[in-house]
Amino acid sequence: MLFLHEVHQVVGTQEDEFEAAFREGWMPSLAKGEDARLLWYTNHAHGSGVAYNVVTITAVRDGASWERLARRIQNGDLQEWMRALDECRHDVHAKILVPLPWSPLQEVDLASVPADGAEHELTMYMEDTMWPIEGKYPAYVEQSGSFYAKTLVDNRGSANPQFLEIQAAFQPAFGSHVRREVMLMQRILDQDRLLGLLTRDIPAEMRAPGTWMHDALRLRDQWESKLLRTASWSPRY
Repeated sequence: MLFLHEVHQVVGTQEDEFEAAFREGWMPSLAKGEDARLLWYTNHAHGSGVAYNVVTITAVRDGASWERLARRIQNGDLQEWMRALDECRHDVHAKILVPLPWSPLQEVDLASVPADGAEHELTMYMEDTMWPIEGKYPAYVEQSGSFYAKTLVDNRGSANPQFLEIQAAFQPAFGSHVRREVMLMQRILDQDRLLGLLTRDIPAEMRAPGTWMHDALRLRDQWESKLLRTASWSPRY
């Protein structure tokens, strides 16, 4: 299973047209076949990053499916759709991802992914992208699952509700992007905690030896967090 991650730099005046192109074009077009499905359509939350940036993630069954999809865009039935889409954006940056060994999301039953555009609540995600230190990538991949992901669950309680739920953990497919990179799609479960994270310093006890915030610095000290808000019709939310 492959996952196409795209960051679209949308033309501000074409924001609605761009979203409609995915909702009324990309999503139902993919649903007619067995190769791919749109999973997430998300917007950068206002005030948290570059304006009019949209992040989408599309699940693709395998390499052969990806090739067929690429050919549909290059000279097939999706060519005109892509040309029209490009008129709504300044640029797009894409990468092909595969799941980490411990990722909750490994395979997708494409036939079960909704493509009817039904509306639902808006939800927030924290998309974290990390670049481990040279030579420590395998250790970071292992410990991000055995330490960080486990901590999110083990530390929850009635007085400390779970803040984040990791729904997917990815790394770039070989030869398709930055070699040493890890990306997490984390649904925000407690938005009050998010406000506290933005307005207050991280407590000293959460940065002490034995915590992820401290010990992970031996493996990486560079990462980027994006706050993403799902569209009301995004298949996953």
